[in-house]
Amino acid sequence: MEERLPRHLGLWSAAAVLVGTTIGSGIFRVPREVAATLGDPQAMLLLWVIGGVITLTGALTIAELAAAYPRSGGIFAYILEAWGPLPAFLYGWAELTVIRAAAIGGISLVFATYLGEFLPISDFQERLVAAGIILLIALLNYLGVGIASMLMNVTTILKYGAMLGLGLFAFTAGDGNLANFTTIAPNTTVTISAMLTALVPIMWTYDGWSNLSFIGGEVKEPGRNLPRALIAGTAAIVAIYLLVNAAYLYLISAEEMAGMGRVASEAAKRISLFGSAGAAIISGVVMVSCFGSVNGSVMTGPRIFFAMSEQRLIFPVIARVSPRYQTPSVAIWLAAALGVAYVMQNSFAELADRFVLGSWPFYAMAVAGVFVLRKRRPDIERPYRTLWYPVTPIIFLVASVGMVVNALIANPSGNGVTFGIILAGVPVYFVWRFWEERAK
Repeated sequence: MEERLPRHLGLWSAAAVLVGTTIGSGIFRVPREVAATLGDPQAMLLLWVIGGVITLTGALTIAELAAAYPRSGGIFAYILEAWGPLPAFLYGWAELTVIRAAAIGGISLVFATYLGEFLPISDFQERLVAAGIILLIALLNYLGVGIASMLMNVTTILKYGAMLGLGLFAFTAGDGNLANFTTIAPNTTVTISAMLTALVPIMWTYDGWSNLSFIGGEVKEPGRNLPRALIAGTAAIVAIYLLVNAAYLYLISAEEMAGMGRVASEAAKRISLFGSAGAAIISGVVMVSCFGSVNGSVMTGPRIFFAMSEQRLIFPVIARVSPRYQTPSVAIWLAAALGVAYVMQNSFAELADRFVLGSWPFYAMAVAGVFVLRKRRPDIERPYRTLWYPVTPIIFLVASVGMVVNALIANPSGNGVTFGIILAGVPVYFVWRFWEERAK
């Protein structure tokens, strides 16, 4: 099927989409959750390394599919090609009911939380601010991918530079202690289950590496640019996350971190160069970061709904392209509406858990699709082939299964709701197919 959206994005803009979408709220908030779960600084850093390795294996594998099938929808398109319409529909259904709304809602909610550094606002007002940010960004994306891309480039440079500065200043001008890297919080016992539980929010923080694939139909020279942007962007994220987490631990002990609401702000206060303005500076950085990440999520996520609609797996009107702005207008406003609905009724932790656990079974399915498509379609042109195949995708698959299974065992009722919503898509799919056949 011919792509109906123009290819506007070059290599650097594509990489900025990936980095800017991924670096959002998680790196400023998740370290507290990891510290509360583990309490052991060395285990904490090890888990961030493990999360980075898993993310890199996913990016190295998905890059092969992105280069071979540079289509709008990304993961949706790969699952459709490898596994057929029902699994692809379930991914789109998960994005529609859980994943995209949780991603947009969760990040915008952290933006509003850090606004509290400047303005005293209630919990309800935080939700209103988050909803307003979603609607503003949806409008910018509706007005054109060029505007959204330019905004993404600017916010990505600002946030990455600020995080790099935070990491470097922490070790050169910070009031830190190297003993924090070895001091374990009292009554701490690190188990495999605890490690896997803490891995869930960490993978929320790393998530976004796959979002570039959603907008693959709008990247110039996709066979060349998509793999390069996926791999280079993911590597840059892993590097900055490890630096920032090391900086946090240098400035704040694991025991202290476990009880903090704003880890990044507290870390900035302990850098003498920033002085009393440290908390305000880092809060501004968090807000810019979240704004850019919501922009990336609104920029990429609606392409899944657009692709579903083009495959007649959802209402045809959702594939509408604005004749004036050349954007998937209905899909954008649908994603925004879902994000607003979620942010008004869920906490950050609930949103993060639903997002990660709703995404990863499908990421695993897409990665496994590399094995299927190499066997089924050996003739298709592959401008890039997965490095260290088949070890790379196997590592990703083992980690994905372990994380999801542990989450279901540790919290069967809470996490079961997420998977129940996804599985509810099975009868919806057959009803939709029946309705489609009747309508012909």
